[in-house]
Amino acid sequence: MATCCRATTPHAFSWNRRRPGLGSGHAVKSRRLAGRQGRGNNSSAAALVVRGFCAANSGSEDDAAAGDMPGTRRQLVLTVDQSGRGDHRRIQDAVDAAPANSSPGSVVIRIKPGVYRQLAPHVHLSREKVTVDKPCVTLVGTSASSTVITWNESWVAAESPTVSVLAPDFIAKRLTFQNTFGTSGPAVAMRVARDRAAFYGCRFVSFQDTLLDDTGRHYYRGCYIEGGTDFIFGNSKALFDKCHLHSTSLVGGAFTAHKRSAESEDTGFSFVGCKLTGVGKGTSILGRPWGPYSRVVFALSYMSSTVRPEGWDDWSDPTKQRTAFYGQYQCYGEGSKTDGRVAWSRDLSQAEAARFITKVWVGGQEWLR
Repeated sequence: MATCCRATTPHAFSWNRRRPGLGSGHAVKSRRLAGRQGRGNNSSAAALVVRGFCAANSGSEDDAAAGDMPGTRRQLVLTVDQSGRGDHRRIQDAVDAAPANSSPGSVVIRIKPGVYRQLAPHVHLSREKVTVDKPCVTLVGTSASSTVITWNESWVAAESPTVSVLAPDFIAKRLTFQNTFGTSGPAVAMRVARDRAAFYGCRFVSFQDTLLDDTGRHYYRGCYIEGGTDFIFGNSKALFDKCHLHSTSLVGGAFTAHKRSAESEDTGFSFVGCKLTGVGKGTSILGRPWGPYSRVVFALSYMSSTVRPEGWDDWSDPTKQRTAFYGQYQCYGEGSKTDGRVAWSRDLSQAEAARFITKVWVGGQEWLR
């Protein structure tokens, strides 16, 4: 059972969440994150071009994954380069320079290769933390392997996520989001807390609670997500398209923890054409219900032997077996066998799976182009 209490500001939230390891006793942790406020709205060093990366007006999804589709709107293009040969040295400075009222696809921040962790030579903190609180921002890296944004905090700090998305119509391409705190506590690499966010060819790396897919409709294509415990969690409505999920847990791991708390909530995680791997055999379940009406579906996906035969867990609360929606459709691989699954999970028919396996699941026909 979990309770969530949102603060009045859109940049902060707090909650209490039970976080037991599988088969262990309950431990309650209290958490709070607060985003940055009071960003500047002025932009000085930038170029306006008629070309771009537009969530609402761009090319095919393959072009989107490549990050090179032509658009039709004038853009503010900023370059971040640690060497000083761009508009900014820090990603946060470029975000701060974006206007507060942009249209989709109109602000592009190109990030040159590097590991972005130095705040400034005179600052003792040795990591980069980014809060995207401006709408319609696109972050574009050269490649996910060469463009890394890293941070090193757990929930004990006021601000854990390496990157927090707190404004709508966000796009990220070819970037790695990393939290290097380790295995001793929750450490979020990315928090997505607004509507219409899309990620193409990105990497999310941590251990516990890697990706906080918090609220809104989100789309992930060709991404790599690594962690051990509940490493994709939150209460968003998300479609993971051809993504690679890798569990680093040696025991008691869980790929997902969805938080849907009422049947009326139109949220859930859908994984289509994905690959699930891990460091060991039978070390991880597909998911467990953070909220009583947790909803997760895996379709047309490869599951290695790292997936435990039972597949799912009720998080030590049998009442959730009656309300959680956990489904599987035409998956394959040693870990996909349904004959050993918990009785309250579902082996979906084509008709039952249809609503989960296209972009319509996240309303993508309206905002993904």
